[in-house]
Amino acid sequence: MGTVEEAADPRVRMWAPVGQAVALLLGPYAEVVLHDPGTDRILAIWNPMGSRGPGDPSLLGELDGLDPSARDVFGPYEKLLADGRRLSSVSAVLRGPDGAAAAVLCVNLDRTPLEQAAAVLSAFGAPTVPRPEPLFEQDWNESVQHIVGGYVRECGRPVERLTRADRLAVLARLDEAKVFAVRRAAPVVAGVLRVSRSTLYGLLAELRASSAKDRPA
Repeated sequence: MGTVEEAADPRVRMWAPVGQAVALLLGPYAEVVLHDPGTDRILAIWNPMGSRGPGDPSLLGELDGLDPSARDVFGPYEKLLADGRRLSSVSAVLRGPDGAAAAVLCVNLDRTPLEQAAAVLSAFGAPTVPRPEPLFEQDWNESVQHIVGGYVRECGRPVERLTRADRLAVLARLDEAKVFAVRRAAPVVAGVLRVSRSTLYGLLAELRASSAKDRPA
């Protein structure tokens, strides 16, 4: 998984368990690189994404130009590979007892599998077309689920937390859809609304009494 210099540098011996652990956790999608800021060379690399290895140039740039408020940890920032893959990268400056930068540890995470997963989830979550109502005209149970579910999404409360006013509003929609004209619909509606049959019949009576009162004489 990893490649290190043959003459094991004490910095490699110290940080190799960290590099191996991160590479094992995120592999095969993460490359971990330990750089020598003094020689600007790679000290060790785990799960390399390309052909570079220990001894190759690091091309780090000047550490003195980094933002001191970051407290030696920088990122995540984006990098691009020549093949178009996007990486999320984090770099940490590792300091010795004297406070000088002894090494720089970089973790480069390939975002390709994350982007592919996001694309799949996005496709499943794509907007849907209106349902073909003729297919559901005779399925009153489907209508109950659809109407109650629609109300729950509108009000943002689960069924068991619907208020009395909420239940009356839902029953009004179900009544308008002629659900209660179907035999044995009431017990099903009671089950969906998670109320007893007696409670449901009481609510229906209240709803119809209110509707009768609102009708013009």
